[in-house]
Amino acid sequence: MIQFPEWICWLVIITGMLFGIMICQRTSDDMKVHDHGSIVWDEFIGMWITLMAIPVVNWQWVLTGFIVFRILDMWKPWPIRWFDRYIHGGLGIMLDDIIAAVFSFVIVWLLAFYQILTF
Repeated sequence: MIQFPEWICWLVIITGMLFGIMICQRTSDDMKVHDHGSIVWDEFIGMWITLMAIPVVNWQWVLTGFIVFRILDMWKPWPIRWFDRYIHGGLGIMLDDIIAAVFSFVIVWLLAFYQILTF
């Protein structure tokens, strides 16, 4: 498996975020709906951010990251819910998932660092 330097991964994620704001804005405008369920670029970026915290690339850690991210993305605890409700357009579509991903990153990192899960 090829592993890229961490800075390249973060550069790809940040570039994806910036393109995502434009892509989600355009799609939302074309569909005339805010954050339609078929707009999934924000979920891709959210997963990429979350998976940066996994210590080992295996299916158990990927599944753990996916579950943590999806729970936070669906449940939308504060402040995620606030951003989802009050920030509109492409930035709003992306931002709630980015914040959910940051929380997911921290949770997955803590699970690994404190060896709560040892896959």
